[in-house]
Amino acid sequence: MASQVRLRLLPGARCLFDEPLHVTVAGLRSQQVVSLRARATDEKGLEFSSTATYRADGSGDIDLGRDPSLGGSYLGVEPMGLLRAMRTDAAHKRFQKTNALNPHVVKFSVHEVEGEGRMLAEVANERLLMADGVSRRPIREGNIRGVLFTPPGEGPFPAVLDLYTFGGGLSEKRTSLLASRGFVVLTVALYGHDDMPRSIKEVHLDYFEEAIEVLRKQEKVGSRGVGVVSLSKSGDLALSIASFLPHVDATVWINGCSANTALPLYYKKKPILPPLMCDVKKVVVTESGAYITKGGMHSAWAEENQAAVVPIERAPGRFLFVAAEDDLNWDSKAYLDQMVERLKLHGRQNFESVSYPEAGHYLEPPYGPYCPSSFHGLLGKPAAWGGESRSHAAAEVHLWKKIQEFFRTHLSCDGVTQNKAKL
Repeated sequence: MASQVRLRLLPGARCLFDEPLHVTVAGLRSQQVVSLRARATDEKGLEFSSTATYRADGSGDIDLGRDPSLGGSYLGVEPMGLLRAMRTDAAHKRFQKTNALNPHVVKFSVHEVEGEGRMLAEVANERLLMADGVSRRPIREGNIRGVLFTPPGEGPFPAVLDLYTFGGGLSEKRTSLLASRGFVVLTVALYGHDDMPRSIKEVHLDYFEEAIEVLRKQEKVGSRGVGVVSLSKSGDLALSIASFLPHVDATVWINGCSANTALPLYYKKKPILPPLMCDVKKVVVTESGAYITKGGMHSAWAEENQAAVVPIERAPGRFLFVAAEDDLNWDSKAYLDQMVERLKLHGRQNFESVSYPEAGHYLEPPYGPYCPSSFHGLLGKPAAWGGESRSHAAAEVHLWKKIQEFFRTHLSCDGVTQNKAKL
């Protein structure tokens, strides 16, 4: 029996991390019930796995794009459900895949349901974070510490600065995947990487101004200005970069705040924005031990906190505001609405927005394991991120395409203009 069962992955067993798979099984008995499983080990050595029960059709075939899961980690028709539903037994752990040189290897297998669950077939799926020909180069220029990814070919290509700056170190996943889609992308560390301090007490925009210049001078960069993509705390930092620094044409803000948070912001050694802080007494602890910080931030609407709100009406470039409505880290949708209202009051129309009703905080490139809670770098404790797993996964698929379309639309490669700093 085992030799007759065939487990197939289309378009192939080797693909990019952000590409969907078509999973089929053939060679089973008519109407046979089997268990399909997926398992992978992350960079920390944690094993993540999922399982789903399927019934073969009259010809002994199963098609995950057509057939419903009858039980296990998820129910119903969900072609990529096995990847989305992978979980680990350890509490508050997020699947760590940060180094682009290491592919995400997932083992898919088919097992008998009766007896001891004998394996009938197995195949490995190598999910690459870098397309063939993409170059990866560590950057140590001046104060900048990061990694630059460049697509294959002569270009010119649009340039993007990826802000994955809080929590320490670097994450290359989103950066390398954007480069695989035709962008020159630089991700930079702010602390906790290479020879940088392990922690910081203030943020200086000068660092990011220097990073933008490093990015713009790359040989294959052809866009007039750069794009900036962010998530969480780096969202308010992206707003400040777009509002105070030159050469920023397109900014993606994902589940952040409308005000500068946590740390004071400086430029040219002068303070420009005080931090909006969190009231720890308003933080809620769940039964699992994860913290819900959504209600803990001081009000960005209160008069006494207006000095911390980023003056985004100063920004000449375009904004894409993205909010998950079930974000438990903070009230991203309310911040999005505040920013839209602010721009409209100033007569600005340089923005678009999208919100996802049942998505949680960590909106990342699609087809990774959903993360309900994990360690929060600034809080120093596990945080609950929110979201319903299936809806969150669908939001990631939609958003990933939208980010690329946004940057392609607003990062022109037909000439270079010079701007002066707006401070």
